[in-house]
Amino acid sequence: MYRRAVSNAARTMVPGPTRPVPPGYPPEPVPNPFASPLWRNQAFVRLWSAATVSVFGSLITRIALPLLAILTLGAGPIEVAVLRGMDLGATLIVGLVAGAWVDRLRRRPVLIWADLGRALLLGSIPLAFVLGVLTFWQLLVVAAAAAVLTAFFDAADNAFLPTLVEREQLVEANGALAASGSAAEFLGFGLSGVLVQLLTAPITILIDAVTYVVSAVLLLTIRHEEAPPPTVEDREPVMDEIRHGLRLVRHDPVLRAFASASMLLAAMWGIFGATFFLFALEDLDLGPALVGGIAAIGGISSLFGAVLATRSTRRWGVGSVAVAAMLLCSLGQLFIPLAPAGLPLVALVFLILQQLIADSAVTVYEVTEVSVRQSLVLDREQGRVAATFSVLAVAAQLVATIGAGLLAEAIGLRAT
Repeated sequence: MYRRAVSNAARTMVPGPTRPVPPGYPPEPVPNPFASPLWRNQAFVRLWSAATVSVFGSLITRIALPLLAILTLGAGPIEVAVLRGMDLGATLIVGLVAGAWVDRLRRRPVLIWADLGRALLLGSIPLAFVLGVLTFWQLLVVAAAAAVLTAFFDAADNAFLPTLVEREQLVEANGALAASGSAAEFLGFGLSGVLVQLLTAPITILIDAVTYVVSAVLLLTIRHEEAPPPTVEDREPVMDEIRHGLRLVRHDPVLRAFASASMLLAAMWGIFGATFFLFALEDLDLGPALVGGIAAIGGISSLFGAVLATRSTRRWGVGSVAVAAMLLCSLGQLFIPLAPAGLPLVALVFLILQQLIADSAVTVYEVTEVSVRQSLVLDREQGRVAATFSVLAVAAQLVATIGAGLLAEAIGLRAT
């Protein structure tokens, strides 16, 4: 039933007969991806550029912020864990509210103000450092407030894209965003440690603040007339709108299937995050440099998956590709517990295979999932549905992360 429902969504990209079937889906193959009409859409190109710059900077800060806490403020494991947990906590607390408000507002101003707000928050860190007043509590406040703004940004970003591109171009557009995000992941993670060592962590975080300003400027240049949001008189109470978003996901068989799959995928990554580094360092006796190199391969693999997503869906359809990608992800993850202890070179090959197979497959799945979701949902429901997916995934990841730590203590890292 799951496969049939998803395959039907891939063919029609609509949930029922009341919505028109877009003509010519899937589109004919395009030999040169940059010759596609998508890249002649200046609004999309500016959105893509803004997203790429912003992701690059935020990935640098993901490494630089805990390094700042450790190297400059002497934070320990508990403090670093609390600092890193702010993203998950903010999404759980404000994610659904952010989705409801995004559906009430024009999306581009939300994106711009979220970028500028994050730039000011991050810019306060190097300023406080120069003045000699930087504290760990400031880092917590900045991390929490920035995570709240990110929740609004992510909901608005998911809702804004379908207003800029044609429905049959959504897979290609999401693939392009995923591709640049993967390249930013490879470069951001690779450069962050070098920048911290050369420039210090506060200056590295200042670079991220600048990227948010650049992103806001690019978004300001988009000339696209959004449909007017609902008037104040037409709005329902926020809690009623949140419940409506939850009902949309629960009652639509395709959205429900994708949301459930996304929760399981997030749970898998929660277990991975809690156990992988310990398993690689302790059980397999690999060094930190090798583990970092393996992670960098994952960024390259994700880039390949983003490119593959568009081409594969044109040939086989979104539904079949989504199912195949999830199965390949499972196969890839299996290489981790099969990596043999005492044979570091063989173990290294197994972990590289995991990155090549699983990371590329996950990217293919995520591109298809977001594209189907954006195709099925009406414009003024996009924010709530995107926020519902995000909150469900974060909740699953949080529970799985905690459970993996407890399970690893009971049955060991390899079995977990």
